Formats: sequence, C-alpha cells, structure tokens
Amino acid sequence: MTEAADYKVPEGVQSAAKRALKWISEGKAGDGFTATGRRRASQLAQGGMVSRDTVARMKSYFARHAVDKKAEGFNAGEKGYPSPGRVAWDAWGGDAGQTWVNRIKLD
Repeated sequence: MTEAADYKVPEGVQSAAKRALKWISEGKAGDGFTATGRRRASQLAQGGMVSRDTVARMKSYFARHAVDKKAEGFNAGEKGYPSPGRVAWDAWGGDAGQTWVNRIKLD
C-alpha cells in the first residue's frame, strides 16, 4: 500500500474499536487506560478517514504493545478476558488495525 494524505478505516478496524468502546463502558479497561485510547477508539469506530499521522501513531502503538498479546486474558476463553491490554489493543483497531497499518508505507 502506498502513502496517501488520508486513509479509509477498514470495517474490521471499526468492529474492534466498537467492541473496545463496549468493554470500556462496562468498566473493563482498567485504571491505566488513557483518554488517548478512548479518543482513538471513538475515532476508529466512526470509520471514515484518518490522517497519515494517525496511521503512524497506530503503527507505533502496535509495535510497543505487541507483547501484551502474550498476557493472560488477552484471548477469548482465558481467565480475565478481556484484559485491560486487550481492551486497549482493540481500541487501537485490534489485529485488523495492526495488519492494516503495517501494510501502509509511510517512508
């Protein structure tokens, strides 16, 4: 995928963000969940277009937090699901978001 000024949010990313918003409203985000995560979930859940800067921030988030996928409660069926890390992961678009932004060339 090549660089553009704005990028259309895929449906899978929207779905993950909507799921995160539901979990946030249920109090499953944990004490460390940030206002930035809430804003990103709201933005992605709405769909539409996001900027190059947002894509770059998403890439950075996923690179830093990929390790969170190894924690208990990240996957359905595990004790503590959804963990706060899983809620945050989906707030940023989840696995669909990671796959999407990693295909975009920002260089």
